[in-house]
Amino acid sequence: MDNTNISTNSKSLISTKRLVLCGLFAAILCVSAYLSIPTPLPMAPKITLMNFMIFLIALLFPVTESFLIGLVWFLLGIVGLPVFIGGSSGIGYLIAPYGAYTWAFPIVLVVLPLIRGKKYNRIWYTICGVIGVLIIDLIGMFWLKTSLGYDLKTAFLTGFIPFIPLDLVKAVVVAQIIPAFKRIVE
Repeated sequence: MDNTNISTNSKSLISTKRLVLCGLFAAILCVSAYLSIPTPLPMAPKITLMNFMIFLIALLFPVTESFLIGLVWFLLGIVGLPVFIGGSSGIGYLIAPYGAYTWAFPIVLVVLPLIRGKKYNRIWYTICGVIGVLIIDLIGMFWLKTSLGYDLKTAFLTGFIPFIPLDLVKAVVVAQIIPAFKRIVE
């Protein structure tokens, strides 16, 4: 028997256990879209647990797995499964005025694992969470500005200010609980 094939096959990109864990977190991410509170803003997305899950995945998993989880969730939403905010789906939702908040999630799922480092540091992870919030809310705000023809002040007041406080709370809480989740998933 050729030992080179055995050693090559045993060095898979993602182990079966990690792949199942990624699938589980992709499913939890899909469900988190339904845990929501409506906002009084016209055409505004609901406040959901999705940001919390996005930050948890991005700060917990390496970039490959974080990207894979986000890719599965995103593709499910694009093909029509109701996994986006409030149970929405499809490309029409993504190009709608508030759709950019959703397509900013995969960006965060790649950026945060790249900048956070491998070793947990509570302060740095908190800063990374805040960076993730800014990425999501700024991309969403600028798309809202562009798609609705708002001036910067109106876009800021309707697309940034209402979401930033709770998003910051979610990011800070996630950054604090990462050690407990690391013990569970590793």
